[in-house]
Amino acid sequence: MNTRIKAIAFDVFGTVVDWHGGISAEAAAVAERHGISGDWDRFAADWRAGYPHAMNRVRNGELPWTRIDGLHRLILDEVAPRHGLNGIPKAELDELNLAWHRLPAWPDSVQGLTLLKSTFTITTLSNGNFSLLTEMAKRAGLPWDCVISAELFHHYKPDRETYLGCADLLGIAPGELMLAACHPEDLRAAREHGLRTAYITRAHEHGKEARLPRVAEGEFDLRANDIVDLARQMGCDGV
Repeated sequence: MNTRIKAIAFDVFGTVVDWHGGISAEAAAVAERHGISGDWDRFAADWRAGYPHAMNRVRNGELPWTRIDGLHRLILDEVAPRHGLNGIPKAELDELNLAWHRLPAWPDSVQGLTLLKSTFTITTLSNGNFSLLTEMAKRAGLPWDCVISAELFHHYKPDRETYLGCADLLGIAPGELMLAACHPEDLRAAREHGLRTAYITRAHEHGKEARLPRVAEGEFDLRANDIVDLARQMGCDGV
């Protein structure tokens, strides 16, 4: 790499935490309390699938700027009836909506982030709102140097304002910032705006039967099996 990397920003949902496993487990627990049977892996996938459309409703002016907590709640109102959860009390649905704050970290995440933190500034760069990311870090023990949310820019990824805004807040050039993510489309947008890129493989992001996205050989600056492997490739001590 010609330019020295000073900071690494991480996509969070899927890259650092297991949204699919966390959401399906919490939905299953709610359903069990009410004697409701269902496919909670499918429920998690359906809830997540509504995310791009909800963000586009904000982009096209149909909705005002809305935190991801708010968008998640709108999507939950749409998917809950399809999975037999429409009879659940509103307070319990509100609490289920906060499951996104409680997602479990992948087994390598804390170790890998700690290794990277010894050499680089590490931060989130997520569409998750500031309070969500802060609470998640506290619960999961994620050792961020800072929490940067798309909420700070009133733009969601992959809008250019998120990537360039992250670099600006850190006081560095875009080329001194690396985005680490398991989502190729996120990395491609970051690369377009001058960031360096690291693809993290997460084979089970969408469940055990899911397929990995297509990534061309050499498409990104680095390709790592997990965050510990990324720390090794970045030359961090202790790996």
